[in-house]
Amino acid sequence: MFKQLIAVISMSLQTLPQRIGASSVIVIGIAGVVAVLVSVLAMGAGFRHTLADSGRADRVIILRGGSDAELNSNLTRTDIATIGNAAGLRKDSTGKALLSSELVTVVNVPKIDTGTDANVTLRGVGLKLVEVRPELTLVSGRMFRPAVRELIAGAGAAKQFRGLVPGAVLNLRNADWTVTGIFTSNGDVHESELLADVDTVGSAIERNGYSSAIGLLGSAADFPAFRDALTTDPAIKVDVEREPDYYAAQSKQLSKTINVVGNTVAVIMAIGAMFGALNSMYSAVAARGLEIATLRAIGFGALPVLLSVMIEALLLSLLGGIIGASLAWLFFNGHSVSTLGGAFAQVVFQLTVTRALIVTGIIWACTIGVLGGFFPALRAARLPVAEALRAA
Repeated sequence: MFKQLIAVISMSLQTLPQRIGASSVIVIGIAGVVAVLVSVLAMGAGFRHTLADSGRADRVIILRGGSDAELNSNLTRTDIATIGNAAGLRKDSTGKALLSSELVTVVNVPKIDTGTDANVTLRGVGLKLVEVRPELTLVSGRMFRPAVRELIAGAGAAKQFRGLVPGAVLNLRNADWTVTGIFTSNGDVHESELLADVDTVGSAIERNGYSSAIGLLGSAADFPAFRDALTTDPAIKVDVEREPDYYAAQSKQLSKTINVVGNTVAVIMAIGAMFGALNSMYSAVAARGLEIATLRAIGFGALPVLLSVMIEALLLSLLGGIIGASLAWLFFNGHSVSTLGGAFAQVVFQLTVTRALIVTGIIWACTIGVLGGFFPALRAARLPVAEALRAA
């Protein structure tokens, strides 16, 4: 049977050029399904990657108790002083805690591609910014000055929104702000933001308080003790989280939505591609009717014939899957986009076509090929020899 199978498959592949039109329908249809599936899921992968890179295990974020995001949190100056005195925070050379009191608000900045206003996060940060976030690096211009309406823009935001170049003046909240520099921070979510002095931001939006406090611990192992010290203190009501945990929670809902949409679209397209594969393989079986009948007449079994048709469908689907995944990687991997993320304003991130997504796309392609090739293969195996010879 194995020798028969090899012989039938070889004959099937040799006649493929004669059926190039029908075969192309399978390859192109499945390539389209895989390209769409992988490119849509690459949005979720890129978004999760951006937020995952925003955290360090030894860095914590403190919010008001019961708040699920910085935009709806409020800490008083007394709260900040209590947090700064908690054991476990890393100290600078003068013995002061490495803690950045931060204030988050949303401002309108026009997008480069459409010119329409979009919500962008303006984050007021404390004087310990660079020490608390050592990954932040200025790539052009200079740092903003305290007590002056100056800001620095993330590299991701500068690619998506207008006027974010050193020396430009933005009108934000009815006040002019000067952009003094562009920064990177390892591709994390903060590259979608504008950073300025926290007290200046508070004055501009008439708010006497903070959204959060970002602290650097002595080590990741100090987190339980630091958290317990604050959450059990009756004088303050706060929630303490590791940064990676906080940003993972923020990305969860949008990532889930993207995955649901991507899989739904792919299923709809896959059904169409599967019917296309069915029609094409039925046509291939009809075109090979005489060949199949002759093989059966000289002693070839039904199983090698069935497997040869299914393997042909599987190989064509595999080719389509590889082409579709390659197109998704070529045109979408690394492409910058922005979207609203949970309680965030616009978050700029890059589509990320991972190996796992490529494998997922190819598995989808092979599944479509198997389902689309089974019934035509069954028909070929059951084709009566005499009837096929008379029809030929």
